[in-house]
Amino acid sequence: MRVAAERAEEARALLIELFPEGFEEVALDGGIEFAAYTKAGGEERLWQVFGPGAATDVEAGWGEAWKRFHHPVRIDRLWVGPPWEEPDEGLIPVVVDPGQAFGTGAHPTTQLCLRFLLAHDPVSLLDLGCGSGVLSIAAAKLGYQPVTALDLDDAAVAATRTNAEANRVELTVARRDVLSDPLPLAHLALANIASEPLSEVAGRIEAVELVASGYLVSEEPELGGWKLEERKELQGWAADRFSRA
Repeated sequence: MRVAAERAEEARALLIELFPEGFEEVALDGGIEFAAYTKAGGEERLWQVFGPGAATDVEAGWGEAWKRFHHPVRIDRLWVGPPWEEPDEGLIPVVVDPGQAFGTGAHPTTQLCLRFLLAHDPVSLLDLGCGSGVLSIAAAKLGYQPVTALDLDDAAVAATRTNAEANRVELTVARRDVLSDPLPLAHLALANIASEPLSEVAGRIEAVELVASGYLVSEEPELGGWKLEERKELQGWAADRFSRA
């Protein structure tokens, strides 16, 4: 259904109540188009609240169709991909089921962080905002230890634990708010997060080095107590390696 731009917030609030499992939205000229996936009963509730809209049957096999969008990536000697793909022989496999957590290896910021891990000597590591656990798992397979993975999202913590078990690596995984909870010590910290929370968390990190990503090349974070040593760029995204100032 479509609503005028000025009704967008009201519509979102109603949709959260009707479809707490989620819905889609696309900006249009002068308004917003919302889409919810539901059965006949949900469709009827939708029309009762919003009035007439459009309904389309989804294709057969839609529950598996999303897998077509997840492909393996190869970064130097690492292979990162989903469990339904076969790893390349001779490469170190990092098998990650994306599930409900961010981090499949395909995003440029993930690849940039992996390149830093490949170039660095294995040390103790702290992954801040671990998502699916792809960076922590790759680090463990490259010989980093101990590896601690933290995230505030319950789905991310569960996904990291599941993926770590599937890859047969040992991680310490915990639910933490990295902006307020105590952070463990490590030689190297990873923070693949947006630049705003990065600025907040940087002063709380007890590490010798920090690899940060999650922002565009146009952004150049200035972190108190840290000195920029190296920058990598990929497809308009950036990753920086900092050392203690």
